[in-house]
Amino acid sequence: MTTFRHPPRIPSTPRAVRLTSYRNSDKKVAVPRIAQRTAPISRMPAFSPLPHPPTESHAVALTLPVPPSVNHQYATVNGRRLISSAGRAYKAQVGQLVWLKLAQSTHRAALLARLQSEWLTLSIRFYFTSALRRDVDGGLKIAQDALCEGLGINDNRIVETHLYKYVDKSNPRIEMHLTPASSS
Repeated sequence: MTTFRHPPRIPSTPRAVRLTSYRNSDKKVAVPRIAQRTAPISRMPAFSPLPHPPTESHAVALTLPVPPSVNHQYATVNGRRLISSAGRAYKAQVGQLVWLKLAQSTHRAALLARLQSEWLTLSIRFYFTSALRRDVDGGLKIAQDALCEGLGINDNRIVETHLYKYVDKSNPRIEMHLTPASSS
């Protein structure tokens, strides 16, 4: 008796298979390839400047959507704790926004080389719809992981973190600044 095997199911939306690799044996700078498309983020209002404003040649400044809450970042499957579909989608979206930011940079190679070779400082300003609904540190890990994966750097290079919490009911977002620790 012959059994019929169905062809593999092709997903209806393209998915990013691999965002980055921390292996960099020949010290070449690689820009991650993303196969997914996201909606553009609207223009964000300004906020108070950092003590040392980042310049394009040695820092990354991005405005990103608010990450899913801690309760929606992970799922338990067969007794194992895994990143949820919402968490994976957020990381893919951030990876794509990082890739777009790098594509616009004229100092891309020098910036990535510096970020991959120095200790780093991360500053995140969370703008939530309410001051009481979210903890300031709830989105730290997934946002930090997503940014570092998008840049192709290991997040263990971050030695200093600054978190700020604000309320913006009409435009929730996070604003991230990653700079070498020596320049902050």
